[in-house]
Amino acid sequence: MSEQIYDARTFWELFERRVELSADKKMLIDDSDRSLTFSEVKEKAEKAAVGFMELGVREGTPITWVLPTRIETIVASLALSRLGAVQNPIIHIYREREVGFCIRQTNAEIVLVPGEWNGFDYQKMVENSTADMENRPKIIEVYDSLPEGEGLELPEEIDVDANETVRWIYYTSGTTSDPKGAMHTDSTLIAGGVGLAKALNMGDKDIGSIAFPYAHIGGPDYLVCMLANGFPAVLIEKFDLQSTIETYKRHGVTMAGGSTAFYSMFLGAQRQQPEEPLIPSLRLLSGGGAPKPPEIYHEVVEEMGIPVAHGYGMTESPMICQGSPSDSPDQLAHTEGKPVFAAEVTIVRPDGSTCEPEEEGQVVVEGPQLFKGYKDTSLNKEAFDSLGRFLTGDLGVMREDGHVSLTGRVKDIIIRKGENISAKEIEDILYTHQKVEAVAVVGIPDKERGERVCAVVELVEGSDPLDYQEMLEICESEGLMKQKIPEQLINYEGALPRNPTLKILKYQLRDEISKIDWS
Repeated sequence: MSEQIYDARTFWELFERRVELSADKKMLIDDSDRSLTFSEVKEKAEKAAVGFMELGVREGTPITWVLPTRIETIVASLALSRLGAVQNPIIHIYREREVGFCIRQTNAEIVLVPGEWNGFDYQKMVENSTADMENRPKIIEVYDSLPEGEGLELPEEIDVDANETVRWIYYTSGTTSDPKGAMHTDSTLIAGGVGLAKALNMGDKDIGSIAFPYAHIGGPDYLVCMLANGFPAVLIEKFDLQSTIETYKRHGVTMAGGSTAFYSMFLGAQRQQPEEPLIPSLRLLSGGGAPKPPEIYHEVVEEMGIPVAHGYGMTESPMICQGSPSDSPDQLAHTEGKPVFAAEVTIVRPDGSTCEPEEEGQVVVEGPQLFKGYKDTSLNKEAFDSLGRFLTGDLGVMREDGHVSLTGRVKDIIIRKGENISAKEIEDILYTHQKVEAVAVVGIPDKERGERVCAVVELVEGSDPLDYQEMLEICESEGLMKQKIPEQLINYEGALPRNPTLKILKYQLRDEISKIDWS
């Protein structure tokens, strides 16, 4: 077991200390079998840092990047950390509407894009989304190469208050139409990653994996875990189940996952070859971001012979709870784990008083992993209680054994494959269709996705039913990203259920839909 590093203040300090301990060990491996050692990543990051300096990047420079999960993406982010830039990573599935909002709110001076990638022109998207800005950001293509400079020397490392100096802004859709920018410091992200590292207890003999977008809040979470415990990871740029399995087998991956959807996919593949382990080296599935049905845990254990250690976090608090391989089967199946190291989790009643064990209430969080508030400070008032604790909007119980089980949500959001989706944003778009009298968008439990997005429409009297293609066209015309487009459309017979004030009763819709056999 390599030496563990749990007390670093900044990303660059953590990275440098790991390089000193594990210089010649592999750090990053991609699905085309390229690999870099810890020391090679540092060399490339320092060259890129100089290149970014020549482009005008200095301490505090705001930079947005919309990049896929690649070695170059992680190197670029480390280079920007070395310079003390303020990074705004955006998941590459976001489109013009969200990206333009984030660029404006962060006042990004530079936007890093992969050019044309996976059939989509990211440069054109950024150009279109910033066309009406007075001070348009510089757009730089970063894919298989990074800016490299030679004419400047790197500055002395900046001595800042790592607890308070905002260096990261991650956006979450939350419950409003506009994304919410959660401000993080190096220390808050490191605290989350250390919590993950301590719970999973991986070591230098392990081979991890990142098959989810590195621009997600889980990206730095996992990188800190790697650096703290000294193990490499295989990066998957475009997830394809069969090719990913082959890559994992080739490199001896010991921990895989990302979310409930990944568990289901691996389980489905294992069922195609029940007599042979899917990935012989695999010892653990782990992830978070979406509800985990208990039966998934039991099926994975029975059919794959390995446990699932599920976790719970959010953009505002990268880690809240995390299952551990040392937990009991009951804890792993029915909870999100214990609060991670240093995180303080309380279940509260509507009046703010603390619930008894096993009593349902809202989950509130505090601790060093908690964000520093939203970029739009007007959102902070409703986000924190009078004690400064973050109101997650999730309902749960604290069990007698100290593990947390989530039971529902206060906020009207849908969590699909780990991404928060605002029902209101989709409703506002669908409501503009000429056939739609009223609409409710709800999340329906789904074994693969956690939840699927279902649009239920009340038709204008005398109108023909709204068909799926019509719904798709209006969503796409409004720039709604693909992951937010409903998978299911229901033309409701008659008027949608409402309360006396005519508010649509979504809980009733969910109950009705969940009782229908859609197979």
